[in-house]
Amino acid sequence: MEDVDVSRQLKQMTDFIRQEAVEKAVEIEAAAAEEFQIEKLQLVEAEKKKIRQEFDRKEKQVGIKKKIDYSMQLNASRIKVLQAQDDLVTNMMESARKELLYISRDHQTYKKLLKILIVQSLLRLKEPAVLLRCRKEDLELVDSVLESARNEYAEKANVYPPEIVVDRHVYLPSAPSHYQAPGPSCSGGVVLASRDGKIVCENTLDARLQVVFRKKLPEIRQSLFGQVAA
Repeated sequence: MEDVDVSRQLKQMTDFIRQEAVEKAVEIEAAAAEEFQIEKLQLVEAEKKKIRQEFDRKEKQVGIKKKIDYSMQLNASRIKVLQAQDDLVTNMMESARKELLYISRDHQTYKKLLKILIVQSLLRLKEPAVLLRCRKEDLELVDSVLESARNEYAEKANVYPPEIVVDRHVYLPSAPSHYQAPGPSCSGGVVLASRDGKIVCENTLDARLQVVFRKKLPEIRQSLFGQVAA
């Protein structure tokens, strides 16, 4: 083979190898570019997903916060309404308590009431001997009805008239007054106890008001607010 033919064949082989290398390089570059694009899209999608998740999380947080704020405002409003209702009921109670003061000012009416209260207390205690306490200013009225109260109880209970000892050393507190410092007070009535002090019947006007008020409270709330409190 002549040198010219050899050189031509070598050139053809070199060109072929070069062409193969170029094509391979292009192929590798294209594959790398495609892989880069795929990876880039995956990264972009991952970031988008992360952003969407973060947005959803914050949106839920905002929604939860709005619900919490609304619930707190609603509870605060309910508390204000309940407080206003309680204040109104308390004011009614105070007004009723002030009205009790007028009862003892009518001596004839109050005298009859004292007798009724003493008889009621005796019927509750059913004791042969009792201790009675009253306000100091009511002592004379109590003494005046004591005997008739004993006899009325004895007749109703079908027993002997009980022994009633009026405590002349310890009295119930006086009626509330603007001139006195705040403290215990009593609008009238009596407290009876067994001689050993184990059984006590508090039959003061204030205690009776408390009992009636507690009993009638659902009706009062129904009348004032249109609902019965639990």
